[in-house]
Amino acid sequence: MQTCTQLQTMAVAFRQICEDTDKTPWVPLGDFMNDFFENFADRREDLVKDPIEVSANLAPELQRWAVFCAASVEYLCAKYELPCPTWVHEAAYAPLADAWFFSPAAERNPRVRERYERETPEEFKRHNIYCGNKVYVSKREAAAELRLKLSA
Repeated sequence: MQTCTQLQTMAVAFRQICEDTDKTPWVPLGDFMNDFFENFADRREDLVKDPIEVSANLAPELQRWAVFCAASVEYLCAKYELPCPTWVHEAAYAPLADAWFFSPAAERNPRVRERYERETPEEFKRHNIYCGNKVYVSKREAAAELRLKLSA
Protein backbone atom coordinates (compact mmCIF):
# COMPACT_ATOMS: atom_id res chain seq x y z
CA MET A 1 0.00 0.00 0.00
CA GLN A 2 1.26 3.46 -0.89
CA THR A 3 1.39 6.36 1.53
CA CYS A 4 -1.51 8.79 1.52
CA THR A 5 0.35 11.13 -0.86
CA GLN A 6 1.34 8.49 -3.41
CA LEU A 7 -1.14 7.33 -6.01
CA GLN A 8 -1.86 3.62 -6.21
CA THR A 9 -2.09 3.68 -10.00
CA MET A 10 -2.98 0.63 -12.06
CA ALA A 11 0.69 0.54 -13.15
CA VAL A 12 1.80 0.43 -9.50
CA ALA A 13 -0.82 -2.21 -8.69
CA PHE A 14 0.36 -4.47 -11.53
CA ARG A 15 4.01 -4.04 -10.54
CA GLN A 16 3.07 -5.13 -7.00
CA ILE A 17 1.17 -8.13 -8.38
CA CYS A 18 4.32 -9.18 -10.25
CA GLU A 19 6.65 -8.54 -7.31
CA ASP A 20 4.76 -10.68 -4.82
CA THR A 21 3.21 -13.63 -6.61
CA ASP A 22 2.63 -15.47 -3.30
CA LYS A 23 -0.07 -12.99 -2.31
CA THR A 24 -3.45 -12.38 -3.81
CA PRO A 25 -3.57 -9.76 -6.60
CA TRP A 26 -6.65 -8.33 -4.92
CA VAL A 27 -4.61 -6.47 -2.28
CA PRO A 28 -2.86 -4.14 -4.76
CA LEU A 29 -6.02 -3.98 -6.88
CA GLY A 30 -8.02 -3.14 -3.74
CA ASP A 31 -5.58 -0.35 -2.94
CA PHE A 32 -6.07 0.93 -6.50
CA MET A 33 -9.85 0.81 -6.01
CA ASN A 34 -9.58 2.74 -2.74
CA ASP A 35 -7.74 5.52 -4.56
CA PHE A 36 -9.99 5.40 -7.64
CA PHE A 37 -13.28 5.48 -5.74
CA GLU A 38 -12.35 7.39 -2.58
CA ASN A 39 -8.90 8.78 -1.84
CA PHE A 40 -8.16 10.35 -5.21
CA ALA A 41 -11.47 10.20 -7.07
CA ASP A 42 -10.66 13.66 -8.44
CA ARG A 43 -7.49 12.24 -10.07
CA ARG A 44 -8.93 9.19 -11.80
CA GLU A 45 -7.23 9.96 -15.12
CA ASP A 46 -3.86 10.01 -13.35
CA LEU A 47 -4.62 6.62 -11.81
CA VAL A 48 -5.07 4.90 -15.19
CA LYS A 49 -2.95 6.85 -17.69
CA ASP A 50 0.41 5.11 -17.21
CA PRO A 51 0.87 1.79 -19.01
CA ILE A 52 1.55 -1.30 -17.00
CA GLU A 53 4.96 -2.81 -17.69
CA VAL A 54 4.79 -6.23 -19.30
CA SER A 55 8.00 -8.13 -19.97
CA ALA A 56 8.42 -10.54 -22.87
CA ASN A 57 8.92 -13.50 -20.52
CA LEU A 58 5.94 -12.85 -18.26
CA ALA A 59 4.50 -15.98 -16.65
CA PRO A 60 1.10 -17.00 -18.10
CA GLU A 61 -0.69 -16.30 -14.80
CA LEU A 62 0.75 -12.79 -14.68
CA GLN A 63 -0.10 -12.25 -18.35
CA ARG A 64 -3.74 -12.96 -17.47
CA TRP A 65 -3.56 -10.32 -14.76
CA ALA A 66 -1.96 -7.86 -17.20
CA VAL A 67 -4.88 -8.35 -19.59
CA PHE A 68 -7.30 -8.04 -16.67
CA CYS A 69 -5.69 -4.73 -15.63
CA ALA A 70 -5.94 -3.37 -19.18
CA ALA A 71 -9.59 -4.44 -19.42
CA SER A 72 -10.20 -2.87 -16.00
CA VAL A 73 -8.86 0.48 -17.17
CA GLU A 74 -10.95 0.28 -20.33
CA TYR A 75 -14.06 -0.55 -18.27
CA LEU A 76 -13.52 2.16 -15.65
CA CYS A 77 -12.83 4.79 -18.31
CA ALA A 78 -16.06 3.89 -20.10
CA LYS A 79 -18.11 3.82 -16.90
CA TYR A 80 -16.78 7.11 -15.54
CA GLU A 81 -16.50 8.87 -18.90
CA LEU A 82 -12.72 9.26 -18.77
CA PRO A 83 -10.46 9.35 -21.81
CA CYS A 84 -9.19 5.82 -22.31
CA PRO A 85 -5.40 5.61 -22.56
CA THR A 86 -4.15 4.08 -25.81
CA TRP A 87 -1.89 1.61 -24.04
CA VAL A 88 -4.86 -0.64 -23.19
CA HIS A 89 -5.22 -1.50 -26.90
CA GLU A 90 -1.63 -2.66 -27.39
CA ALA A 91 -0.90 -6.24 -28.47
CA ALA A 92 0.48 -7.09 -25.02
CA TYR A 93 -3.10 -6.95 -23.73
CA ALA A 94 -4.73 -8.95 -26.51
CA PRO A 95 -7.68 -11.18 -25.60
CA LEU A 96 -6.77 -14.35 -23.75
CA ALA A 97 -6.65 -17.52 -25.83
CA ASP A 98 -8.77 -19.38 -23.27
CA ALA A 99 -11.75 -17.92 -21.44
CA TRP A 100 -10.96 -16.98 -17.84
CA PHE A 101 -13.87 -17.30 -15.42
CA PHE A 102 -13.32 -15.81 -11.98
CA SER A 103 -15.59 -18.37 -10.37
CA PRO A 104 -14.27 -21.95 -10.28
CA ALA A 105 -17.93 -23.01 -10.20
CA ALA A 106 -18.26 -21.78 -13.80
CA GLU A 107 -16.14 -24.74 -14.91
CA ARG A 108 -18.58 -27.22 -13.34
CA ASN A 109 -21.92 -25.48 -13.46
CA PRO A 110 -23.35 -24.28 -16.79
CA ARG A 111 -25.79 -21.94 -15.01
CA VAL A 112 -22.97 -20.14 -13.23
CA ARG A 113 -21.02 -19.93 -16.48
CA GLU A 114 -24.05 -18.50 -18.31
CA ARG A 115 -24.58 -15.92 -15.57
CA TYR A 116 -20.96 -14.76 -15.80
CA GLU A 117 -21.21 -14.62 -19.60
CA ARG A 118 -24.39 -12.57 -19.33
CA GLU A 119 -23.38 -10.18 -16.52
CA THR A 120 -19.73 -9.45 -17.33
CA PRO A 121 -19.20 -5.98 -18.85
CA GLU A 122 -18.22 -5.89 -22.53
CA GLU A 123 -14.76 -4.47 -21.83
CA PHE A 124 -13.86 -7.70 -20.05
CA LYS A 125 -15.68 -10.00 -22.47
CA ARG A 126 -13.65 -8.56 -25.35
CA HIS A 127 -10.57 -9.80 -23.52
CA ASN A 128 -12.12 -13.25 -22.91
CA ILE A 129 -12.38 -12.54 -19.18
CA TYR A 130 -15.60 -13.33 -17.29
CA CYS A 131 -15.61 -11.67 -13.89
CA GLY A 132 -19.27 -10.75 -13.44
CA ASN A 133 -20.56 -7.25 -12.89
CA LYS A 134 -19.43 -6.69 -9.31
CA VAL A 135 -15.66 -6.71 -9.66
CA TYR A 136 -15.41 -2.91 -9.48
CA VAL A 137 -18.12 -1.64 -7.18
CA SER A 138 -17.81 1.65 -5.37
CA LYS A 139 -19.02 1.16 -1.81
CA ARG A 140 -20.28 4.74 -1.73
CA GLU A 141 -22.22 4.36 -5.01
CA ALA A 142 -23.64 0.99 -3.95
CA ALA A 143 -24.80 2.44 -0.61
CA ALA A 144 -26.46 5.38 -2.38
CA GLU A 145 -28.26 3.00 -4.76
CA LEU A 146 -29.45 0.89 -1.82
CA ARG A 147 -30.73 3.95 0.06
CA LEU A 148 -32.59 5.02 -3.08
CA LYS A 149 -34.20 1.58 -3.46
CA LEU A 150 -35.18 1.45 0.20
CA SER A 151 -36.77 4.89 0.06
CA ALA A 152 -38.88 4.06 -3.01
